[in-house]
Amino acid sequence: MKRRIYLDSAGTTGIDPDVLKTYISLLETHFANSESLYDEGSEVHRMMEKARSAAAGLLGVSADEVIFTSGSCEANSMAVKGVCFADQSRKHIITTPIEHSSVLNACRQMERLFGYEITWLPVDASGRVHASDVRASLRPDTILVSVMYVNNETGAVNPIEEIRQIVQRESHAYFHCDMTQAAGKIPLSMKDIDLASISAHKIHGLKGSGILVKKRYVPMEPLISGGEQEFGLRGGTANAAADMVFAKTLRLALERQKSFMLHTQTLRKRLLDGLRKIEGIEINSPEDGLPAVVNFSYEKIPSEVMQNELNRRGFMISARSTCEAHSDNPSYVLLAMGCSPRRASCSIRVSMSMENTEEEIDAFVTAVKEMTEQYG
Repeated sequence: MKRRIYLDSAGTTGIDPDVLKTYISLLETHFANSESLYDEGSEVHRMMEKARSAAAGLLGVSADEVIFTSGSCEANSMAVKGVCFADQSRKHIITTPIEHSSVLNACRQMERLFGYEITWLPVDASGRVHASDVRASLRPDTILVSVMYVNNETGAVNPIEEIRQIVQRESHAYFHCDMTQAAGKIPLSMKDIDLASISAHKIHGLKGSGILVKKRYVPMEPLISGGEQEFGLRGGTANAAADMVFAKTLRLALERQKSFMLHTQTLRKRLLDGLRKIEGIEINSPEDGLPAVVNFSYEKIPSEVMQNELNRRGFMISARSTCEAHSDNPSYVLLAMGCSPRRASCSIRVSMSMENTEEEIDAFVTAVKEMTEQYG
């Protein structure tokens, strides 16, 4: 069977062998409920809190500011809805039209069901938000500003530090940052960011595992009512083994961050050099975006057709966010950037990791070139 090539690491990543080994060991030996009062339950609780403290230390926050979740979709929903439910005196939210669907749909729900007003910040042709537009949109009744660090479709990096300073100094709003595509890939700072979402499966960890960083002073109502788990903010029996290995997952990703950047920069250059030699290819990712993500369009072949043909040839890629993979609509991210509906309907996202090689990139470029010659 022909070896298949995985180029969809922005969708998910394989589990690091060390993380998997630790996880299996924990499943076999530490299965007690962390809320139980007998010794085995107390030991699981102790280990969970040790992992929480370790993750907090890696991120430069306090242990009681780390909430274990099932991933970034839940963390994003908690950030948007939980903060709004806790303070309904202010009903204005600022966000962008290029956010992950978990943020977009949470904001739309607050608008539709609870009367919140949403300001959708424009993005430029490179897919980035301008901090000046954030400043111009702030109001006395703004409760939350939510802007992603790195866009999951194009790799565009937003000026988060500049935005954070404006929100902090010029308003009483809370600032949430979806860091799902940034954590472990570019240097991050949690300083003065009120809320941040991270998912383990984007950095070679477990699916169904992630965190919401919520600073102590940020008010929040739980979305999942239950017991006193996660400081009373997320009811339900803890996914203890997954929570315990989150810190290890994060530590390994941070240790490899520099190598990841250097390796994916090399792959990106090779990929772009190859794609630009193919007539009709349009590059949608900015030059200074996250090296691991390259988005391009070929307007003579719709996304689904190219995906299926590439899949037949042994390449695993996406057209947009995996959470939107079954949608027939044009990429809403590219539309927001000013791309034509046709261009946005013909996009392909290539996302790379440390496991990919230059030979794989060359093989992908060759396959795309053959397809344009055959179908274009």
